[in-house]
Amino acid sequence: MNELVPGGNLPLPGGPVQVRVPGGFDVSALITGDGGKVGGDGDFVFYNQPEAPGARLRGDTLTVDPRALRTGATRVTVAVSAADPDTELSALPSPTLRVTDADGRALARFTPPRPGRETVLLLAEFYRRGEGWKLRALGQGYADGLAGLARDFGVDVDDETPPAVAATGPGAVPAVSPAVLPRVGDRLGDGPGSRPDSGPVAPPGARPVPPPGGRPVPPPEDGGFLLEVNSARAAAGSPPVSLDARLAGAARAHASAMAAAGTLSVQTRDGISVYQRALGAGYAYLTVGEHLVSGPRTPDEFVAYCLRTEGARRTLRDPAHTHVGLAHVTGGPSGDTYWTALWASPLTAAGLARTAAEVVALTNRERAAAGLRPLAPDPLLTAAAQAHSADMVARDFYSHTSPDGGGPRDRAVAAGVARGTIGENIACGQRSPAAVVEGWMNSPGHRANILKAEFTHIGIGLAGGGRAGTYWTQLFGG
Repeated sequence: MNELVPGGNLPLPGGPVQVRVPGGFDVSALITGDGGKVGGDGDFVFYNQPEAPGARLRGDTLTVDPRALRTGATRVTVAVSAADPDTELSALPSPTLRVTDADGRALARFTPPRPGRETVLLLAEFYRRGEGWKLRALGQGYADGLAGLARDFGVDVDDETPPAVAATGPGAVPAVSPAVLPRVGDRLGDGPGSRPDSGPVAPPGARPVPPPGGRPVPPPEDGGFLLEVNSARAAAGSPPVSLDARLAGAARAHASAMAAAGTLSVQTRDGISVYQRALGAGYAYLTVGEHLVSGPRTPDEFVAYCLRTEGARRTLRDPAHTHVGLAHVTGGPSGDTYWTALWASPLTAAGLARTAAEVVALTNRERAAAGLRPLAPDPLLTAAAQAHSADMVARDFYSHTSPDGGGPRDRAVAAGVARGTIGENIACGQRSPAAVVEGWMNSPGHRANILKAEFTHIGIGLAGGGRAGTYWTQLFGG
């Protein structure tokens, strides 16, 4: 086994390799090309987005298969931060990176100098050299944490402002525009055994206003788009979708804004996200998906493109979607054609209750696996959680602390909850109960809330809109 020093490198064998960083660390990876910038949100692998082509994160172990990386990827950079947001890296032992091959044989180990003021540390990078791949030890850090890392790698993240989700949605063509990823936050209240923590949250937007004339009428000509889409959905066993004029209007506005800027992005230069456009057009949604693409000339070419890649296929075939809106605009600095497809299902009381019940069931499955008693749904906790998710969308923030300074315990008390211990998990960007619970369980702080023995009751909130698309709240009481 090779003991590496900063700057040291070694060739890698063919096939996947595993990187493990044991201890109290969160591992993440950034996939870049020769320019050193991510191409979109799918190029950042972390606990809340644990997979990308050629990279998979499970706990403290990252598996990288260079042959399976996206086209154009020439580098994978491995970073670590403290798993507990209240702990400084300097308070932990220096992280040790261990690299093994597909058969578990040790290839290398690297322990950088103990961090000082750094809050994020770049440990190593995989990089292409000719026809092969090599590993280089780094040991460089950022005192300004995620913000510094984001700037260098082309991820547009502002720690002091709500997340500005950009680049591409599931299955869309990545652009060189910045990307902001789904984020989760956890915080315990002020009850016994609690600890302070922070993380953003945002409420859903304003109540939708029905369009004049009642039910929207789909455009008369879709170039065969709907026929192609529903044929592909039928082949996958999914029910058909119908065209919705509100989603089409939102898609048209977004495609126009992307064409004017000459770039693909979930949030355009006017500061409006594609999700906010859907809500503003009067479509309040329970589930949402999008394709942002440039290049196809016709609707059938657009559908054919979407069916070629796994993520885009999954969005197009998602059985949860009931409506779609499609638009394309040609123009802007490049003269390219920019496409936006918005997929969604409408928000209903029954759908919201069903989704919340699924989150509770998945949470209780994790507790059962840990030998803990299940959490009982509590209507007061549910009301407080739902209000917080809605508030995050309405006032465009993502935090445990609302703009007027209220926290989880304040919201619980205001809803009439009388429990000694209050805890809260939040998340934004996840599209399903399974995805959000998996993200929480992959994060030590959120996992601790879910598996806290003192908690006995739970409430779930979910709201669509804002910059990240979907905002989730878990409120615990005990």
